[in-house]
Amino acid sequence: MSCFPCFGSSEKKAAKRKTSPQCSPQNDDKEVRHHATAVPLPQPPVYVSEENNRSKTQNETKQQNEATNKEGNGNIAAQTFTFRELATATKNFRQECLLGEGGFGRVYKGRLENGGQLAAIKQLDRNGLQGNKEFLVEVLMLSLLHHQNLVNLIGYCADGDQRLLVYEYMPRGSLEDHLLDIGSDQKPLGWFTRMKIATGAAKGLEYLHDKANPPVIYRDLKSSNILLDDEFNPKLSDFGLAKLGPVGEKQHVSSRVMGTYGYCAPEYVRTGQLTVKSDVYSFGVVLLELITGRRAIDTTKPTQEQNLVSWAHPMFKEPKRYPELADPLLEGDFPVRGLNQAVAVAAMCLQEEAQVRPLISDVVTALSFLSVGPIEDGSSIPAPLPHPEDDDDDDDDKERRDEESSEERQRAVAEAIEWGANTREENKRSHG
Repeated sequence: MSCFPCFGSSEKKAAKRKTSPQCSPQNDDKEVRHHATAVPLPQPPVYVSEENNRSKTQNETKQQNEATNKEGNGNIAAQTFTFRELATATKNFRQECLLGEGGFGRVYKGRLENGGQLAAIKQLDRNGLQGNKEFLVEVLMLSLLHHQNLVNLIGYCADGDQRLLVYEYMPRGSLEDHLLDIGSDQKPLGWFTRMKIATGAAKGLEYLHDKANPPVIYRDLKSSNILLDDEFNPKLSDFGLAKLGPVGEKQHVSSRVMGTYGYCAPEYVRTGQLTVKSDVYSFGVVLLELITGRRAIDTTKPTQEQNLVSWAHPMFKEPKRYPELADPLLEGDFPVRGLNQAVAVAAMCLQEEAQVRPLISDVVTALSFLSVGPIEDGSSIPAPLPHPEDDDDDDDDKERRDEESSEERQRAVAEAIEWGANTREENKRSHG
């Protein structure tokens, strides 16, 4: 949980995840208790207009505090905490409890007094990049949205000018910690674990795009916003930039361009027009990071390799070069067909024109065939019990069946992508 990144392109480098002693509450504040609210949220929620966001005077800040507290008391189905409670949970925000920091402020590991639950407590810097609006949006969004691939919001604090968010604790930190910031003594992620993470992240986006009503555009998908539990199951975090998607006949929503350089879709950067396909592009960048082990933007590399998408783009057109994209840390330990299919999915997500990118549901279907394979300890997923006649098969027959199974998987991926493309063409014609 070492990284809850800041908003915008001026993000600070996230601190390395620290291994700290387990934080527990002090014993001298036992009179402090939680306060919970469970009032249904309106459908859909009303968010503060992003275009009206401007610097506030002290009087305006005071009005914001009152508005936040009013929203919290009436609309947000989450626990509210006092600042004193969260200070107790983190031993007064001691360095030993610090998990990470960025332009938004700092994240601490804490143990809540009520039940002793471990939590990640995000303290917003009062002079940082994340303002009251983003704080309120994140609380409202995570109170409304619940899915196994979205981080769970436990509660929040809005005492005076203090703004803190309390999340479930994700013990393995962020994807960035295990993919892009690994030390020499750290084991690299295996291929199938990478595909498992990609599939889970895609399912989180699918929920936002297809299940939430109205749909939600996440707008800040990146490796540091994908958090991992003990079994490397991913959850999307940081919803301060999330935006309600277009409804009815609208094709997009207009927005001030915000996000992280290297992950933002080109049409969004050019025009400020935001669609769910903007998220699909960002997902393509993350998938490419998982394949290559490279950062979206890396200024330490030669000029022509600093932008990951630009560097990889020429190779998308030459399948024979796909192995060049594989992370060297994998040491060739990946299925060639699986790599080819993953690169093909990433290339489709990263197409320049938004309308020809696949829907995230198509991506989930395609990736689900790629995330099943050997477990990280070297053992294999149990195979189906053989039929009695299989005992007499020789090695050639088994090799042939393995080849047919691989080809069947490849066809399924291709059919899923083709189905999505055909569906979009039919929709275009029906609305033409």
